[in-house]
Amino acid sequence: MDRGRGVYSPLFETKKGRGRLIYRLFSISLFTAISFIWLYRFNHIITTNYTQQEEDGGKLVWFGMLAAELWFGFYWFLTQAFRWNLVFRQPFKDRLSQRYEHMLPEVDIFVCTADPEIEPPMMVINTVLSVMAFDYPSEKLSVYLSDDGGSEITFYALLEAATFAKHWLPFCKRFKVEPRSPAAYFNGIKDTNIANELVAIKKLYNEMEKRIEDATKLKRVPQEARLKHKGFSQWDSYSSKRDHDTILQILLHKKDHDNSKDVHGFMLPTLVYLAREKRPQYHHNYKAGAMNSLLRVSSIISNGKVILNVDCDMYSNNSESIRDSLCYFMDEEKGHEIAFVQSPQAFENVTKNDLYASALLAIAEVEFHGADGCGGPLYIGTGCFHKRESLCGMKFSDEYRHNWKSEDNLSTEETLHELEEKSKGLASCSYEENTQWGKEVLNSIFSYDIIVLEP
Repeated sequence: MDRGRGVYSPLFETKKGRGRLIYRLFSISLFTAISFIWLYRFNHIITTNYTQQEEDGGKLVWFGMLAAELWFGFYWFLTQAFRWNLVFRQPFKDRLSQRYEHMLPEVDIFVCTADPEIEPPMMVINTVLSVMAFDYPSEKLSVYLSDDGGSEITFYALLEAATFAKHWLPFCKRFKVEPRSPAAYFNGIKDTNIANELVAIKKLYNEMEKRIEDATKLKRVPQEARLKHKGFSQWDSYSSKRDHDTILQILLHKKDHDNSKDVHGFMLPTLVYLAREKRPQYHHNYKAGAMNSLLRVSSIISNGKVILNVDCDMYSNNSESIRDSLCYFMDEEKGHEIAFVQSPQAFENVTKNDLYASALLAIAEVEFHGADGCGGPLYIGTGCFHKRESLCGMKFSDEYRHNWKSEDNLSTEETLHELEEKSKGLASCSYEENTQWGKEVLNSIFSYDIIVLEP
């Protein structure tokens, strides 16, 4: 909003896809042709003259072709819903910075993993480091790693990542690194003018990688690391990944000033490890159960107004993704209508011509935008920003406007240990028994309009 002139300047713009009229004419002509084929098939069921010998076999083939053409024609008709009205959105991050730079909301990021053998710890921490290094105020970022495998190797890897982050985050911000996953960045370097700094940071990364890979191969944490960090004591009562107490450790937090600053003295994002309680007699509900636990635990540690969830094998390739999504949420006129912003996925190691459509380009570049024109795309389980209130029962109202300037004052008197103990109860496997958790929370989401975020 231009305060001086009272002119509304939106934080994002909406554009209709080009060539819509041409495509619609093409679709109508194609549907007309399909209809003529159906009509031809129906007419010739009755009028075709078969010999007695050909009658049974010929009609059977004819009916089979008619059924196939009816089915594929119907399928084609349904797909036109995602091609009829493509919509494209463009965020204006400069306007966001001008209006809200000093009152940006806190953001909680959930990274989910479940098995250290299928999802190697090095891959997991590369994802964690990429989201910790977002181009966003670090003191307003909180990253939670949900480990449904309850692996002390994954916890050890996260400890190593917390130490490496003290060097990696300043490096990313100083040299505007993209992407901010260390492995992806080092693999993609071709030419650089920062040779000395690059050699130093890559050496630290390689040393960390070796320690983690050695622990993964040996399937045990080095005794020196175990004695150094009290968090490993939580595995003393560990039975199996399906039977253990809640394991929760806050590794980086503003209350721990000395340990939570980077090498230049700036505060790092909050970093939390969580392995929720599991018991054989309680169904853990897979990733949905992990997300529920993260919602509750994060509500008393950081309580960010915006939540991003990512799978552990999908690092961030755009350090400004948070600012992009906030352009939609914080728009003064349309922001209240938006519950979540879904980002498309990009894939590595795709063959040159992508013969098997592994990049899912039709979905990302066509169908998502077509679904946006129909009211919004589906939530695909990763790379999605949610308003916390939309996940916690808020009902849509056209009169409601979120006050982004307000801050939820969480208790500052509790020590980190007290905060950890309090949080563990929220990750109990019996917490959701006889409640509506996971049953009705989604109803409020689909009352909103939804927007897809441009890659």
